[in-house]
Amino acid sequence: MKEDLGNYKLVSLTSIPGKVMEQLILETISRHMKDKKVIRNSQHGFTKRKSCLTNLINFYDEMTGLVDEGRAVDIVYLDIRKAFDTMSHKILMEKLLMYGLNQQTVRWIEKMLAEQPGPEDVDQWHEV
Repeated sequence: MKEDLGNYKLVSLTSIPGKVMEQLILETISRHMKDKKVIRNSQHGFTKRKSCLTNLINFYDEMTGLVDEGRAVDIVYLDIRKAFDTMSHKILMEKLLMYGLNQQTVRWIEKMLAEQPGPEDVDQWHEV
């Protein structure tokens, strides 16, 4: 399925000022989310000192505890790996504002996302 552009991730050649801006925005959002207690302790993805492994350990511990108590356990798995690629940036910006992130930071994020190349740009590459 070489023809399916959805199977490819774009390489980002972000400028140094762009990388600095990304880091500043990340720190601003992280500090805000921590101060406002927006992120639950159960969040493992994209969280410092947590990973897929810590998520699996926590999940396994919870499930075996329930089974040990004789309780029924149902597990549903969802594959949402490409969900962000199809997510509406408008909805994302509304959510960030809803969580109390300041409007200037949200505008920066919106501008950065708007400047990212989309899948339709893949066949219009230029040799470097």
